[in-house]
Amino acid sequence: MNELLDLSLVDWSRAQFALTAMYHWLFVPLTLGITFILAIMETIYVKTGNPEWKKITKFWMKVFGINFAIGVATGIILEFEFGTNWSNYSWFVGDIFGAPLAIEGIMAFFMESTFIAVMFFGWGKVSKRFHLVSTWLTALGANLSALWILVANGWMQFPVGMQFNPDTARNEMVNFWDVFLSPVATSKFLHTIFSGFELASIFVIGISAWYLLKKREVIFARKSILVAAVFGLISSVFVIGFGHASTQQVAYHQPMKLAAMEGLYEGQNGPGLIAMGVLSTKKTDPEYKQLKDFLFRVEIPKGLSVLAYLNTTQFMPGIKDLLDGNSEHNILSAPEKIARGKMAIQLLKDYKMAKDDGNAEEASTLRAKFMSDDFQKNYFKYFGYGYIKNPTDLIPDIPMVFYSFRIMVMLGTYFVFFFIFTLLWLTRGTLEKKKWFLRLALITMPLAYLASMSGWILAEVGRQPWVIQDLLPTVAAVSQIGVSAVQVTFWLFAFVFTLLLIAEVKIMTKQIKIGPKDGGH
Repeated sequence: MNELLDLSLVDWSRAQFALTAMYHWLFVPLTLGITFILAIMETIYVKTGNPEWKKITKFWMKVFGINFAIGVATGIILEFEFGTNWSNYSWFVGDIFGAPLAIEGIMAFFMESTFIAVMFFGWGKVSKRFHLVSTWLTALGANLSALWILVANGWMQFPVGMQFNPDTARNEMVNFWDVFLSPVATSKFLHTIFSGFELASIFVIGISAWYLLKKREVIFARKSILVAAVFGLISSVFVIGFGHASTQQVAYHQPMKLAAMEGLYEGQNGPGLIAMGVLSTKKTDPEYKQLKDFLFRVEIPKGLSVLAYLNTTQFMPGIKDLLDGNSEHNILSAPEKIARGKMAIQLLKDYKMAKDDGNAEEASTLRAKFMSDDFQKNYFKYFGYGYIKNPTDLIPDIPMVFYSFRIMVMLGTYFVFFFIFTLLWLTRGTLEKKKWFLRLALITMPLAYLASMSGWILAEVGRQPWVIQDLLPTVAAVSQIGVSAVQVTFWLFAFVFTLLLIAEVKIMTKQIKIGPKDGGH
């Protein structure tokens, strides 16, 4: 990994990956949730024999198919970028990161692809029950696909179950179950899929509200809203619960991310949770030039301490503590971590040099030192810091992380009340009369996407500069290719993805205007 790297290459490579991931994420949450909504609707059809439910199922199945097709195109490109733009990363942890991706392709994607064909083309060709099973297996396959992707991403946020091999300069998996059952991966997966269920529920309610406003397909719309609102309300409770679990994991394993989320400059005992606030761009630290105060804020006393640590007195380090260190709370300073990381890198270089020179005795001694428990715990643990040039590089984009967190939380809270009132007025038979709420349902659809995207930004921007927490920063992970090549593909992808998005919106809008057709018997 070259330490002397054109930083514009890093920036453009990050921008290209972020562009691809954000476009891909426009399609994924809807796929995760609407497949289960389809399965629930078809189950009701099979149980009741009511053809209205078949018509409902087939309509939403077409909407899902449009979304799924475009999502696959962006997802394939995303996986190729690991090899083209992030080859150092792929080399460094390919043995670990590749395993869940391989399982995703072999098991989940093929399972989903197989049964999706039966789901779309099997009406009248297979039995009702086999078709229903295929729909459920499609939903399961889509979410299993997300499972393995998020296990891989969770490992990047909290690397466990592996050991570094100095002979190959690669991390190797030693315990698959530590990787798979990592608390970070578990909470990330559950929080993500339930947020996808929530988004899909809002999507179905929003489209159905449009039909009610147009006074079209009223029975179809009411039944669709009933399933989606119940599914969404249950999902929203789990989103909050697993979001809380994710915050706890961030507190223990990514303290800099949590400090940025709260705009916490100096550590506190029992810090409050900022419900809303505006960061001040004028009040900065003269040394680190980082935001350290607010124009205004509304704070819940002790709220962050309770949220992250389940008590009211826990010390939470701020950005300054994590950079300067805090001996009282056993926090190493960033310069000390950088120094230890450089020692780990240098020892690895010395070992490889001795090995290449044929000095077996020295190489054996250096290898034993490198692999010793003390060195692994106190030096290799900070391996990635050896590539950091300036301690301030360890601070993520605070405004982006701070505001993304609040957008996600505030909208998530709003969604709970949205589902409650949708169900309340639907069961009372007054929903169609509340035109303002039906229009609000339409506006809530893009808000669901905004909340989902904010969560993604929080997770990924918040862990910068790390590709793998503490072990590999972005500056050491990129491929050594020309900046111009990345720039050309960035704009090419931006153009193609935008066309695909426009195409999806047009096709989906056309299908919605056509509306559901008779489901038949």
